[in-house]
Amino acid sequence: MKKFIIETDFWEVFPEAKIGIILAKGIQNDIQNTAIFEALLIEASKEVAKHLPDEEFSQNSVIKAWRDAYQLFKTKKGARSSIEALLKRVKNGNQVGTINPLVDLYNAVSMRYALPCGGEDISTFVGDLRLTKAKGDEPFITLGSEVSEPPYAGEIVYKDEAGAVCRCWNWRESVRTMLTEETKDAFLCIESVDPARAADFEAALEELKASITEHLGGSSEVFILDRTHPEIIIES
Repeated sequence: MKKFIIETDFWEVFPEAKIGIILAKGIQNDIQNTAIFEALLIEASKEVAKHLPDEEFSQNSVIKAWRDAYQLFKTKKGARSSIEALLKRVKNGNQVGTINPLVDLYNAVSMRYALPCGGEDISTFVGDLRLTKAKGDEPFITLGSEVSEPPYAGEIVYKDEAGAVCRCWNWRESVRTMLTEETKDAFLCIESVDPARAADFEAALEELKASITEHLGGSSEVFILDRTHPEIIIES
């Protein structure tokens, strides 16, 4: 049995956070017709501007909420939330390209709702997956690197028994667990630190679930974790 557990030390820092999880099982992620997913990304990118009404990028609420969150734990210098990186890319006139179908689908939803989305291959997890504070010795190798860069002690991370899965909460993921065309069972997450955006958060989860079912098949189930419901079974 594999579980996803959000530890007490996380809730002590972010008591009002909500973590939405989609478990997608038996999907087909090796679809070769990339035009479908390119079109979805282009359409979603057209909605980015509505989330950035303030000319000062960092003062937009969807950015500021995560800038403030990142001030509450130890982070690597220059690390920003995944949603900031994605929205800034589009704001600067750069199109978000296709990676693989599942990543494309969650990037499209991420842009549409201005919420951080991510995903990992369940088959790669060693033991339980946890959202917690790092000890500081967890192995971590990200895409494009061959050198392990462990998180800082106290850094918010997703981790399993083999090391860190995603550093600085949602900044950068490990190559060991990333989604690939061969992925059949996936763990998708959408994260919220702003209670005022509860409706957007829930709508994003439902849209991503529906999009996965429509384009990749399989079966998907949504879970919302909070301080009172901090764990789920990923795989029995």
